[in-house]
Amino acid sequence: MSWRAVYMGTAEIACPPLRALAGMPEIDMAAVYTQPDRRQGRGQSVRYSPVKKLALEKGLLVLQPESLKPANAVEELSALKPDVLVVMAYGQILSQQVLDLPPRGAVNLHASLLPRHRGASPIQQAILAGDSETGVTLMQMEAGLDTGPMIAKASTPIGLEDTAASIHDQLAQLSANLVREKLPDYLNGDISGTPQDHSSATYAGKITKSDGQILWHQTAEEIDRQIRAFTPWPGTYSHLPAPQKSLLKILSAQIAGGSGIPGQVLVNENGQFEVAAGQGSLILTSIQREGGRPMSGADFLNGCPLPPGAILK
Repeated sequence: MSWRAVYMGTAEIACPPLRALAGMPEIDMAAVYTQPDRRQGRGQSVRYSPVKKLALEKGLLVLQPESLKPANAVEELSALKPDVLVVMAYGQILSQQVLDLPPRGAVNLHASLLPRHRGASPIQQAILAGDSETGVTLMQMEAGLDTGPMIAKASTPIGLEDTAASIHDQLAQLSANLVREKLPDYLNGDISGTPQDHSSATYAGKITKSDGQILWHQTAEEIDRQIRAFTPWPGTYSHLPAPQKSLLKILSAQIAGGSGIPGQVLVNENGQFEVAAGQGSLILTSIQREGGRPMSGADFLNGCPLPPGAILK
């Protein structure tokens, strides 16, 4: 049996599931919805979303309404006669009217093991929380924020060197696998959704650039997780002491066993850039001074010596 699907996605993580759907013989791709083109950069050039680029490569119909709330937008979607909506990282909240349009409803691929880390930043929050694993949940959509019944899950461990970037890529592939392996079973009625335990839910709010500031009174483990969770965006940073007082981006670090006042530059026999945390210390292995290029912490100290005892803020 063939099922008519509309895909809704915008971000890079949503590309592998679209590629999977487009290659499934039992799926008839009616259209791909993605966010409108945006102007970016100094030249304000128009940039297509990653999903739009892929959809055009596949020869799929692309629709980009500013909102799905107006009656004409709902009518346009209804005219496509989808059996199911498949959604991942689309960037718009879907109304109950839209969710109710397809006979098999709407399913969402959420980048966490629900009910843990509902919301906008599940990958980052899983690393920040020190979770040993994360994954993707294929779920039925309803009006609440990631609250719908769970159809299937796939998990992956979070390693001590994993960043948001590396987990992102793993979850993108897991999402594609879930679509291939479980969506047909759901559409055929062979599997159904399991209600979430709402009492176990946690929430992952939006991340801003200010969240990247390092608070040195935290433990070395907590700061290390912050650095990895915010790679590549928004990045983490601290401030050099006087007379520089400039911003210092922390690109990567290693946990060490030194001690001192939080933020204090420590004596390191190997010439490494070691900074005390609230508990333990961190060796800053890769940094970038404001307006400069990335370099090792040791090379930075060679060119910009900081006396032991100096305090990063």
